[in-house]
Amino acid sequence: MDARPNSPEARDISYHMHAYTNARKHEEAGPLVIEKGDGIYVEDLAGNRYIEAMAGLWSVAVGFSEKRLVDAAVRQMSKLPYYHDFGSKSHSPLIDLAEKLVQMAPVPMSKAYFTNSGSEANDTAMKMIWYRSNALGQPARKKIISRIRGYHGVTIASASLTGLPNNHISFDLPIASVLHTSTPHHWREALPGESEEQFSSRLADDLEKLILAEGPETIAAFFGEPIMGAGGVIVPPAGYWEKIQAVLSKYDILIVADEVICGFGRTGEMFGSQTFGIRPDIMVLSKQISSSYLPISALLNQRENVRADCRRKQSDRHLRSWLHRRRPSRRGGGRAREPEADRGARPCRQCAHGRRAYAETAAQPRFAPACRRGAWRRPDRGGRTGRR
Repeated sequence: MDARPNSPEARDISYHMHAYTNARKHEEAGPLVIEKGDGIYVEDLAGNRYIEAMAGLWSVAVGFSEKRLVDAAVRQMSKLPYYHDFGSKSHSPLIDLAEKLVQMAPVPMSKAYFTNSGSEANDTAMKMIWYRSNALGQPARKKIISRIRGYHGVTIASASLTGLPNNHISFDLPIASVLHTSTPHHWREALPGESEEQFSSRLADDLEKLILAEGPETIAAFFGEPIMGAGGVIVPPAGYWEKIQAVLSKYDILIVADEVICGFGRTGEMFGSQTFGIRPDIMVLSKQISSSYLPISALLNQRENVRADCRRKQSDRHLRSWLHRRRPSRRGGGRAREPEADRGARPCRQCAHGRRAYAETAAQPRFAPACRRGAWRRPDRGGRTGRR
């Protein structure tokens, strides 16, 4: 670390609070400051070059410094850098992207709604679901089920959905309306001799027991990642999603597919829902939607939900305030980037790469999880790979 008082590293320690970082160790060791990126590579202040194997945070789908995206952003910023969609206002890039996403969806969807991050999108999905229950005259139907070790974000509501203890400790989470069911981790949690199909049946039975214990009339929705990411890159076992959906359908419980890291070619199809035969009522999209060149996320909602949620038993006054809006997500310049990013994520390139990677992983399920104890040990500062 550069110890000079005015170095970027020293100023970072003085002024910046980091996420998912040991604050005391950070004060001693300082940050790795990334200065630029190109394709799959990033470069630090000292000129050391690294392969960015995580694509940032599962997100830079078309690589760093993609000229088409940069040029599209410049064109839109020069024309209209920002506008909102309050009070029936809109702008062309927003309309174009909404139409594109609805048309791309693997099941019939009706509307797209834009937010700034996956966490915020999951918060908004919860609000939509609670609003729907009230609109349909089912005020008791407010509980949400997610999964142990699932990851859905770090805001109060989305961190409650997240099923990782470190996201709950010291934050008084999860909130009361969020429940957690079993992790589909056959390699770690299957009983001796239990096949993937048998394991999936047991997890579906666990889910049904939870629903019955809480009261089906109180359960509104189930949130799940097609492949669990931060919880260990857990590929669902054979039959899992088919059996889980059968239980949810039996009790009229909505399915929210959190496609934040699985969407846009990650699993070899455009969406993880296609890879695993999921038919979601709501889809949550982020990260690769803009290759992370802009903080943006989207929710896609089925037509039946939109009609039931927005027009039954509620006045226009209520509709004006039901969703969580944050004005930066309405920037015109940001919308210009999305169609360009989407072109880079078409199946001919992005999905083909995802298909190869997923096929290699699925062929050896015992080695698919990345959550084996010790697998996340971070090398010391002098042991980084990828330097010139």
